[in-house]
Amino acid sequence: MLDVHKIRKDFPMLEGHRMQGMPLIYLDNAATTFKPQSVIDAVTHYYTDISVNAHRGDYELSYQVDTEYESARETVARFLHADKREIVFTSGASEALNLVAYGFGRKLLKPGDVVLSSEAEHASSILPWMKTCEETGAELTYIPLDEEGRLTADNFERCMDHHVKIVALAQVTNVLGYEMPVKEICEIAHRYGAKVIVDGAQSVPHMPVDVLEMDCDFLAFSAHKLCGPTGIGVLYGKYEYLDWMDPFLLGGGSNARFDMCGNIMLKQPPYKFESGTPAIEAVLGMKAAIQYIDSIGMEEIHAYERELHRYVVERMMKMDNLVVYNPYSDSGIITFNVKDVFAQDGASFFNANGIAVRSGQHCAKLLMDKLGTSATIRASLYFYNTKEEADIFLDVCSKATLENCLDIFF
Repeated sequence: MLDVHKIRKDFPMLEGHRMQGMPLIYLDNAATTFKPQSVIDAVTHYYTDISVNAHRGDYELSYQVDTEYESARETVARFLHADKREIVFTSGASEALNLVAYGFGRKLLKPGDVVLSSEAEHASSILPWMKTCEETGAELTYIPLDEEGRLTADNFERCMDHHVKIVALAQVTNVLGYEMPVKEICEIAHRYGAKVIVDGAQSVPHMPVDVLEMDCDFLAFSAHKLCGPTGIGVLYGKYEYLDWMDPFLLGGGSNARFDMCGNIMLKQPPYKFESGTPAIEAVLGMKAAIQYIDSIGMEEIHAYERELHRYVVERMMKMDNLVVYNPYSDSGIITFNVKDVFAQDGASFFNANGIAVRSGQHCAKLLMDKLGTSATIRASLYFYNTKEEADIFLDVCSKATLENCLDIFF
């Protein structure tokens, strides 16, 4: 069982921060997470002790940075159960997913080919494929969701044929928080020769992820959603596909040699995708974040979040003033609205009570038609949220009415 109150002492943002004069209750963890002191220390260590470039210098300090930088790659590889040659550092999940679409998709797709996705996808997962299909003449189609908004293996299989070349899906969706049956999807897709690109932004920080067991072809995630720094993320790709695909950035660090005739020899993966000076401090911070997460235990984190989610949602479902869109979510995401109140106004009411939640379309604009609303409120839990915070949130939920929400504006 997690000692949440002890864990919270590791996070400076949870110590004494206030909002609207009240202790901050942060329930926007699907957007970004707070950073433990060990991550802050790792970033500071780079800037104060070893602040030189990576893979550039022939001196001792540069070698030390190289060693720590590549050690971070090995840490990520172990975390995902991958080979370190299959770990590409990017600026985040968005860049990683774009890299696959433009570097792999544009090279693979042709008119008559199909890319399969769903209406529940985040913009970073779906927009690159919209553009790639426009440029290649391929077709983007959507797998039907069931009544709850889930994507089932049966519905997926009904959409599969030999025209499908790419499947692009989130392992856990960022609005409804449903876990896709990714292992089954990969098995079905590979039967038809299709490649599977997984958006792991909402899964990697919250549950054990094994890319070998899953057998996905690519997976992307961002460090800032798993207690790491902003501006750094990872693309995992099977080595044979990384070797075949093209980078979309060229520059220092990615090439082995080039000449005046225009001949360019790129380095082997992952380095051919890492042009320019990287976010070294963020890479070292990501390593510290993964080590911190591992010290707690991903299984324990996932179980605690699910338990806390059930505790909150069971009580929210009994409140006549709320609409809950995902009561059976597989994650810590709770998406809801206050009846007769616009989502942003509802979020302002929670803000007035010291609670940080997100409102809007959550970068998943296609899903709103499915939900029958223009916007929603999203509360997203993490392992440092307590039952006491949940009770305060529930008390505010019970008071969230049209009259009370309007009162904060007048």
